[in-house]
Amino acid sequence: MQSTNRSNTARALLKKFINMKTIPAVAIRLINMLADDDKTFQDFEEVIKIDPTLVLRVLKLVNSSYYALRTRITNVSEAVAFIGIDNLRNLIVVDALKYVFSKKSQTQNFSRSQLWLHCAAVSICCQMIAERMFAKKGEDAFLCGMLHDFGFIIEDQVVPDQFQEFCRTFIPKQSFVIDHEASIMGTDHQIVGSLLTQNWGLSKEISQSIKRHHKKLDKVKPDSLGGILQISEYLVFRLEYFAFPEVNTVLSPSLLSHMKDNIGEYKAILGDLPDEIQKAEGIYSLEND
Repeated sequence: MQSTNRSNTARALLKKFINMKTIPAVAIRLINMLADDDKTFQDFEEVIKIDPTLVLRVLKLVNSSYYALRTRITNVSEAVAFIGIDNLRNLIVVDALKYVFSKKSQTQNFSRSQLWLHCAAVSICCQMIAERMFAKKGEDAFLCGMLHDFGFIIEDQVVPDQFQEFCRTFIPKQSFVIDHEASIMGTDHQIVGSLLTQNWGLSKEISQSIKRHHKKLDKVKPDSLGGILQISEYLVFRLEYFAFPEVNTVLSPSLLSHMKDNIGEYKAILGDLPDEIQKAEGIYSLEND
């Protein structure tokens, strides 16, 4: 019953957030299209061109040092051909989220920009782990890291008074974040964020990983998105790219065992992460384009 109540409250919050039209309509349309395997490169180009500002931003991101392309991309169809649908999806999602994170919050004791830096660091770390440790494509891991705490933003936007109370009274060492959220708002950011990804038509694995990223799980595979996300949060916490409000990390036992067995590789990732974050500064900057 408790789980059902939290889910129902989360659905109500998400509905209000969507009705506020906080995220640009073109971005929402593109994100929904990305879940349709029948859409072509030309279909995406036609929609992106509706918003000239988005065209400029996408081209700026594609030509940033992060992708290090040898040839400068000058149109959207070239961008899609060079970086692929999955990377285009991630750029569009990042661009849409930046639009929301850059807005000022009225909530004291809460920083959207600090939370953004945390999400950026986690997303980069997720992609590094997926590719380096498990030789997997890192695009879904990247997206999972980018979206994992977005439920906080929805709460801040939709129920600011309750969210303010949560931020004011939350003490990480005294209470578990999702339980404290639920005691005040009737739900938590994991569930809200998970429902958002479902609304956007993203994969079930992404949705479920976000829904459980603060929980110690009896069974979670290190190479799953859920495993990669928890490990990434654990590493990012140690570099002090904290979420805000600061939340202690949770690591499932099987993941801790896996990290101990591969400690050298994870130390290398932890050592390289600051440089990778700096490399991606052009993509993640919240400054106006």
